[in-house]
Parts: sequence; C-alpha cells; structure tokens
Amino acid sequence: MKSQIEARLQELRTEYETGVGVMNDLQKKQDELRITLMRISGAIQVLEEMLAADAPEDDSADPPGPRLVAR
Repeated sequence: MKSQIEARLQELRTEYETGVGVMNDLQKKQDELRITLMRISGAIQVLEEMLAADAPEDDSADPPGPRLVAR
C-alpha cells in the first residue's frame, strides 16, 4: 500500500511540474502577444494621425461636388 501511495505521489508531483511549465510558457506567450498588440495599436494610431493631417479641411458650408465659378 505504501509503495502505491509513493508512486501516486510521484506521478502527481511530475504532473504538477509539467503544469507549472505549461503555465509559464502560456504566460510568456501572453506577454509577447500583449507587446505585439500594443505595437500594432501604436502603428494604427500613427497612421490614423497621418491620414488626418493629410486630409483636406472639411468645409461643411460648401456642398460636395464641383465648384461653380461666376464670370
């Protein structure tokens, strides 16, 4: 009986260590993904700001389409 308990205890310890390793790997991947998403978010913001800076001023008083010039 004692040998069965010791064997089961060893199995559980091994399983526990494996689980801790997997959890650490997942935490590392989560951290890397968070950094990647922050970089992508920053790039999106920069590109949106660049587009906004290059966009012509919106003059809502003028109707859309070609402008008519009086002679």
